[in-house]
Amino acid sequence: QVQFVESGGGLVQAGGSLRLSCAASGSTFSINIMGWYRQAPEKQRELIASISRGGYTNYADSVKGRFTISRDNADNTLYLQMNSLKPDDTAVYYCNAPYDSRRFAYWGQGTQVTVSS
Repeated sequence: QVQFVESGGGLVQAGGSLRLSCAASGSTFSINIMGWYRQAPEKQRELIASISRGGYTNYADSVKGRFTISRDNADNTLYLQMNSLKPDDTAVYYCNAPYDSRRFAYWGQGTQVTVSS
């Protein structure tokens, strides 16, 4: 019954910033680690950032130093602050629970981020 709804995507120029949000609902009490994924056209979906309930974070090298993942546990909301955006960041961005056994049923529609040069 877990649902994730992503929002905040859009069109931005290179060097700009964007903040994505992920609203979670349903039986999320058992989820510890949440993450952001992205999928560019004709490429594999990749995990780019993750965060535990305690605030421990991990980032892919491609976004380290530019993106910041955070969460509001009380509101069941996940965020991704994206700075210094590059055209290579263009993708559909999704949130999910990367280590939850039921994660494959949780995928939302994602939110499109397009970075122009």
